[in-house]
Amino acid sequence: MSTEERVWTVLSMLEWATDYFVKRDVQDPRLSIEWLLAETLAVKRLDLYLQFDRPLSSDELELLRPLIQRRAKHEPLQHITGSTQFMNATIAVSPDVLIPRIETEQLVDLLFEQTQSISDRPLKIIDLGTGSGCIPIAIKKNRPKWECTGIDISEAALQLARENAQSNSVDVTFQKANIENLQEQLSGRWDIVISNPPYITMTEKKEMHKQVLEYEPHLALFYDNPLHLYKNILQFASESNAKLFLECNDKTAEKVAQIAEDFFSEISLLNDLDGNKRFVIASDKGSSNT
Repeated sequence: MSTEERVWTVLSMLEWATDYFVKRDVQDPRLSIEWLLAETLAVKRLDLYLQFDRPLSSDELELLRPLIQRRAKHEPLQHITGSTQFMNATIAVSPDVLIPRIETEQLVDLLFEQTQSISDRPLKIIDLGTGSGCIPIAIKKNRPKWECTGIDISEAALQLARENAQSNSVDVTFQKANIENLQEQLSGRWDIVISNPPYITMTEKKEMHKQVLEYEPHLALFYDNPLHLYKNILQFASESNAKLFLECNDKTAEKVAQIAEDFFSEISLLNDLDGNKRFVIASDKGSSNT
């Protein structure tokens, strides 16, 4: 990208960089340059379309160039800008945590929908495998009376989660624990359990884009036997008589729902926005949390 041979406008930069990213197999090429350009100009992405003829200054081009170079190497946009929006929260991200996905927002939306009638109760909720802390932070902002906790095996993830809670002005407890040994490490009872655990098998690695493989933590993505993790979570939630919200791999969601039948009497298997089986919601009849 030459900054001297031509006058760059918002439109010409959008067009050039989109083509540049397409040639390098960058995911979401148009969105990528919109995001980076909006970040550089400190405007909303949609506002770019009101400023097509706006020339970019040499200082702005100097700021933009390294961002484009990083994106061309498939570094995630959220890592380049340092944060992302999740529900009603701004969440800082790093290579130590999984970047929040739209499917996880839908999981939290389902929780809000199905707990509307008990939103004012002082309930205890725990997020298993919390990563950036996006789930309990978003929940606490929406359900301020709830006592929210997140656990993770990664100390780096927990530190970032605590920083995210502070920056979003919410009181969430984070502690180190392993989903493989929940009963041994966590005391007390919980009203609601929510989790988006590692659910991609090692054999599925070859299907993943390099943006994910090279920049996101494999600890949060891959697990040899995800169904084993889900069984642990199901048993843990059942022993607390908690209502359970799970995000699953669309290839194994039906199997998770089948395992849930050993622990819960009421089970729902719901699709994500793309129509894939993604969420398992489980509870017992007569539970006070339904």
